[in-house]
Amino acid sequence: MSNGAFAGQWLADQIRGGETLLHEVTRWHYQGKTQYQRVEVLELANYGKTLVLDGKIQSTIGDEFIYHEALVHPVLITHHNPRRVGVIGGGEGATLREVLRHRTVTEAVMVDIDAEVVDTCRRLLPEWSQGAYEDPRARLVIQDARRYLEEEPARFDVLIVDITDPLEGGPSYRLFTEEFYRLVWSRLSDDGLLAVQSEDALMGETQGFTAICRTLGVVFPVVRPYAVDVPSFGVPWGFSVASKGADPLALSAAEVDSRVAARLAGDLRFYDGLTHQGLFGIPKYLRDAIAAQTKIIRDEAPLFVV
Repeated sequence: MSNGAFAGQWLADQIRGGETLLHEVTRWHYQGKTQYQRVEVLELANYGKTLVLDGKIQSTIGDEFIYHEALVHPVLITHHNPRRVGVIGGGEGATLREVLRHRTVTEAVMVDIDAEVVDTCRRLLPEWSQGAYEDPRARLVIQDARRYLEEEPARFDVLIVDITDPLEGGPSYRLFTEEFYRLVWSRLSDDGLLAVQSEDALMGETQGFTAICRTLGVVFPVVRPYAVDVPSFGVPWGFSVASKGADPLALSAAEVDSRVAARLAGDLRFYDGLTHQGLFGIPKYLRDAIAAQTKIIRDEAPLFVV
């Protein structure tokens, strides 16, 4: 999710023009190319085992819990009783893992376009999924997500979009558009919610984040953006909860902690009630940038990042 290219024994991670992070690579486990994208599994000196797709860091063993807990739990805790949950993307299996922590969930459907990425992650990154694929509540579908939602008659209480960056020619850019979000609306229950990874929220480089928030707001009456520091990305990473009605801001820290205790199996390392309240207090410059954004992402005018 951060732009990268190999430079000797280093991963050169370009944050933006004029700014690059260098991650020391200590070992390569796998390099290959699927029908859709280039895949590397390697180890970084400071973050350990890492998945890289099309030169972009997706997650590392050192801090993936921050990203995946931040993506999954605010939206599921906001829903009063999430039972049927869909995951769009999420090839590592960690988003599915976090969804299945919730005892209320009776079915979790993960839809990913790239079977080779999923298979590679199951084989080389089992620490991410931790047996999630073997859970009887889980169902894996290898298919284009838009086609799946167009053909799937049943509705979801929560949909979570954990996809790669919208790269020109890549597999994900059509999953950031107004048309896609309207399709999502039609596949959510009457009290349904959506969570979206929303690109970086870096000062001066917020077009993707703010455009996603603006586009969600065309479709959903409640949109709550937030940003989280994921150290291996080198930038604050944006997320959004969009809802037909329920508002994550309405939950007190005590209510979040009560729902976590009642619903979740296992201990969380990032998310709790106090964290939930702090997540949605984004700084003024981001609020101003979202308010000023006029771009609506559409099929005929997609968002591309580099």
